[in-house]
Amino acid sequence: MSKLLKEKLDLKEVKQIFINGIKDSTEELKIGFEYERLPILTENNNSAPYEGIDGVCEVLRLYARNENWDYLLDKNNIIGLKKLHNTLTLEPGSQMELSIKPYRSIKKIEQKINELDSALLPLLNEFDIKLLNYGVSVLSTYKNIKLLPKRRYHIMANYLWGILSDVMMRETAGIQAGFDYTSEEDAMRKFRLANMLSPFATAMFANSPIRGGVDTGYKTFRALAWLNTDSERCGLNLNLESFDDYINKILKTPMIMFQREEEVHAVNGTMSLEQFMTHEYLGEIANLDDFKLSANLYFPDVRLRKFIEIRNQDCVGKGLQYALLAFYKGILYSEKSMQEVEVLFKNYKPQHITELRYNIPKLATQALFANIKAKDIIKELLTISENGLNEMNEGEEKYLEPIQDLAYQGLCPADIILKNWYGSWNKDINKLVEYVSN
Repeated sequence: MSKLLKEKLDLKEVKQIFINGIKDSTEELKIGFEYERLPILTENNNSAPYEGIDGVCEVLRLYARNENWDYLLDKNNIIGLKKLHNTLTLEPGSQMELSIKPYRSIKKIEQKINELDSALLPLLNEFDIKLLNYGVSVLSTYKNIKLLPKRRYHIMANYLWGILSDVMMRETAGIQAGFDYTSEEDAMRKFRLANMLSPFATAMFANSPIRGGVDTGYKTFRALAWLNTDSERCGLNLNLESFDDYINKILKTPMIMFQREEEVHAVNGTMSLEQFMTHEYLGEIANLDDFKLSANLYFPDVRLRKFIEIRNQDCVGKGLQYALLAFYKGILYSEKSMQEVEVLFKNYKPQHITELRYNIPKLATQALFANIKAKDIIKELLTISENGLNEMNEGEEKYLEPIQDLAYQGLCPADIILKNWYGSWNKDINKLVEYVSN
């Protein structure tokens, strides 16, 4: 019994995780960036495999040796690399994700990504692999993409329900942005705003219309995949008001697995973390590590951590990846901008946001939000963001230009791809690959 008492999950410790994220002043607020891209084989546009002499694993092995990075291992399998605060990790279908140390400056983030890419991309060229700034696999589908040899991914793949969960895991790539908070009240306010903004950002950066070599009829097939993946752990949280509210969401979500030392044990939704706190399972009872793992296996569009993690955008390139950071920075790091967004949305209901989320995959910026089109709200949001950036006087409003050029025409990246697909590209997958490779 003493062992169980010692290990038992303490909700005060759980809440402290989020309290520890509180920054002392607005000067300490930084931006996190996770940049996930799709590796494909140059010779045939199929997804690059993990294994083999020309596989992604060998790229990581060589990169670690050349750049003095450490391996991240699952058993004896390389699943990523780490150096100081930067990681290069693999998602379930071997998508490559760069996650870098947070910075206040978007320019610093851009410079760091360019620095890491300058070492990574020549290696990829040696292996005849390209990284695509795109949201879904251009040619290979999940049936032809082998899961990474990471035990958690195999348990997840067996458990996650929803008709497109395999697509989400193996075929898709996105970009994620992280933003700090200065108090619990500030955290929940930003969390609520980010949830309201989320479908509009999905629309603005929609970039996955072609999948498996054909037009899917959707402008963001990646967003469609998330809509059809385990609704108990995915979606929006529009009504949470405290850290405790968010913690309770995780406690009540069916558990997928837990880990003890080197062993990973599948739970497969047979109990929640809340139940695991009071009932032994395999002779174990819930502890703090179980909460951390369950929090990582909770996949809403906006996730609360030691920061606000915004997760719902397709991978994009051509400067749009930094436009995303600028868009949210101009709103979430400006008191005036946050107030203006709150006023903009004050007459809309949560159901309007939820309905929009379901219409975005097909229509993107042309989707209806209540009785107007999303594109009209997007224009207002971009103006608010630009004003917020101007107020900060850090010269970062220029990063909005790539998305402004599209959004002010009512367009998203997918619209440009589809115009070319049926025009000068003549449905040539090679032309698409060339376009999203830079």
